[in-house]
Amino acid sequence: MLKGNIKIIKASGDLVDFSYDKMSSSLSKSGASDTQIAEIMQELIPYLYDGISTRTIFSIAFKLLKKKSKHTAAKYKLKNAIMELGPSGFPFEKFVSELLRHQDYQTRVGVQVEGNCVNHEVDIIANKNNHLVMVECKYHNERGVKCGVKTPLYIQSRFEDIKKKWLLNDETKTKKHEGWLVTNTKFSSDALSYGKCIGLNLISWNYPKRNSLKELVSISGLYPITCITSLTKREKQLLLANNVVMCKQIKDQPKLLSTIGISSNKARKIQAEASEISV
Repeated sequence: MLKGNIKIIKASGDLVDFSYDKMSSSLSKSGASDTQIAEIMQELIPYLYDGISTRTIFSIAFKLLKKKSKHTAAKYKLKNAIMELGPSGFPFEKFVSELLRHQDYQTRVGVQVEGNCVNHEVDIIANKNNHLVMVECKYHNERGVKCGVKTPLYIQSRFEDIKKKWLLNDETKTKKHEGWLVTNTKFSSDALSYGKCIGLNLISWNYPKRNSLKELVSISGLYPITCITSLTKREKQLLLANNVVMCKQIKDQPKLLSTIGISSNKARKIQAEASEISV
């Protein structure tokens, strides 16, 4: 155990006490066993010092966990893996679409939708039962960046224009219309307040508690290919360029790896890891 409090720097720049319990909990949620957690914490503690960043702590813990279990380490790096879906926001939109499909929504990605005043390019249109949902995705590739109130204000205005048109259409006017905003980082307090007040459904990395992005991934088992530790950065980008976003795709269609020139021997290792991650 630690002697005294170690001050660490979060991605936001805030200085907080290192929490042994929070660190252990994050490792546990990735699937690490109690024995693995105890070993990693024992190995990690000597590296800690006042002013160490959470990014550095994560990097050390990830390397220690990877030596013990590749697929567990892959799940542990989920937040970073989602940030690796860039540089464009399209793979993130595909990723969110697949999470919605797991919840029995029918989805379309990158849709031109007619509004009452103008046409809109919408990231995702989702249907389930009597629900018709406009989903906008706000992707960030840097830690510590928050989605401010201007974004939900803008999304809500677009949703209202589209909703007015839906209410004039016989096929859509009787449905329950919803506007969603999904981001891979966090919302500012003003953004959350506005969303709650106006009825815009907000989903971020850790919000809402029981339906956050990380919870949706954990429950569904749908992890992005950027989690796979056996893939190089270049290979990940090539797969994303070919619309291969989910580990499950590689698990079910291993031949996808040969399309970007990966050898059969390496492909077997990648598929094995993808399969373990997708469990």
